[in-house]
Amino acid sequence: MEGRAFDAQVVLSPKTSPRGKLLSQYVCARITRMDNIDIGLFDRDWNNTIYYFMMNADEQIYMRYGGRDPKSPDTYLNLSSLELALEKGLELHRHYQQGELKKTERPRPSFPREIPLLVERTMARNACVECHLIGDYQNVHRERDGQLDKLKHMYRSPDIATLGIQLEVPKGLVVKEVRDAVAAAGMKSGDRITALNGTPVWTFGDLQYHYDKVPRNAERIQISVEREGQPIELAIVLPPRWWWTDLTFRQWTIEPRLYFDSRALTDDEKQRLQLDRTGFASAVTHVDMFAEMTKSHELRVGDIVFGVDGVERDEVANTVDLFIKLRRTAGETVMLNVIRDGKRAKMKLKTYRMNFRK
Repeated sequence: MEGRAFDAQVVLSPKTSPRGKLLSQYVCARITRMDNIDIGLFDRDWNNTIYYFMMNADEQIYMRYGGRDPKSPDTYLNLSSLELALEKGLELHRHYQQGELKKTERPRPSFPREIPLLVERTMARNACVECHLIGDYQNVHRERDGQLDKLKHMYRSPDIATLGIQLEVPKGLVVKEVRDAVAAAGMKSGDRITALNGTPVWTFGDLQYHYDKVPRNAERIQISVEREGQPIELAIVLPPRWWWTDLTFRQWTIEPRLYFDSRALTDDEKQRLQLDRTGFASAVTHVDMFAEMTKSHELRVGDIVFGVDGVERDEVANTVDLFIKLRRTAGETVMLNVIRDGKRAKMKLKTYRMNFRK
């Protein structure tokens, strides 16, 4: 069930079904074009397949429903969890009407027509302003203006699985299994996540949206859970590169396309090869066929890459491919330091800038 199929099931919900009865208490609007939508108010990760906002006539957003992980567009889409969200939205609306819910400041209005390249390349042709175009052109302008932060703008929507959280998806934010960082902090199966750094969250969409707002240099976060009716605060120590996600499904012009993957060498491997133990030396694990088609490089599986333009270490990157993605601009050519069959050599690699346009 992909996002569009899920959306169709929601739209076509029988009016007499529990979901249909819940939806009938909402004024439902389905947006198919983004031309005149206030993207300041409806802020989100623009590579999500579908996204629902539950809000009132005062433009107060109660919650978000949607989101995804790198593996699938529908990992966290479930009709049962949607029904839970719809019920909670109505409850929050009653609290708002009774003055029990604090009003939040409305975000500054912003519209697609304020993104020059989007106007020039899409709107001027009367082509559809799609969500992923908005996200990509925003980043292209950030890159041109020197305001692009790749940790924040390119590596969007960190995966909560990296913390060790697996959700019982039909039950919303009820935790199914825990491991790693959250297990060490005391989270348990059956806990229901209620807040992130003090901000209430009701759905996975909420959780992912606010988790994405955490500064990338943060070392810990606070997650609130409910356990057997009691509130519990957990201090989660963030693992190194907690923000890293697989970019394969994303449509980023700003991402240098490399057409190879690698793994970080162990300390023992680095020592055996007499390489900097604090460096990002990596073993090539996969070479994409596009490398040969585009003649972008001549790397082979098993090659060891330990330097880029003479640089061998980085405060963030632990692999050579991550270093290039973070520290080089798409389209640049770099010089690699490579070990092949025990011999050291230099090798050129040309990165590519992809354009995803209709």
